[in-house]
Amino acid sequence: MSSGKGKGGKGTPATLAAAKAGVAFTLHPYEADPAAESYGRAAADALGVPHERLFKTLLAEVDGNLTVAVVPVSATLDLKALAAAAGGKRAQMAEPADAERATGYVVGGISPLGQRRRLPTVLDASASGFATVYVSAGRRGLQIELAPADLARLTAAAEAPIARR
Repeated sequence: MSSGKGKGGKGTPATLAAAKAGVAFTLHPYEADPAAESYGRAAADALGVPHERLFKTLLAEVDGNLTVAVVPVSATLDLKALAAAAGGKRAQMAEPADAERATGYVVGGISPLGQRRRLPTVLDASASGFATVYVSAGRRGLQIELAPADLARLTAAAEAPIARR
């Protein structure tokens, strides 16, 4: 288990939330490519992790309400499935500025953990097929590996098939 502390002894809100909850996790720093077309795929490649096991955090508006979707970087978000899982009728991707303002993170480093305010969260059902999954630890160049059950518990996530492969 990691202490959640980064350089200088200060962790990100995501690592601090995981440490405070007492869940086992491992931090994986990597060299982030600011020019990468897909931050998630670049992170998976840099860490040598299968794309199905590294999950990206996306924000969408479901019936006008911001909702977090956590899906593998190997897939795209199925907006209709997300709307249904969140109990809504219609979903569309949120504006990046709205996502950053609501979560406190920058695009490419948005973590489902330790967000500025708790938003409804849906975790793709494929996560439960792995002993551990990787998600952003709150900044580009840092991933956190933890059990999908812990991720779901810490984010109060519903689990549903929301990824389109």
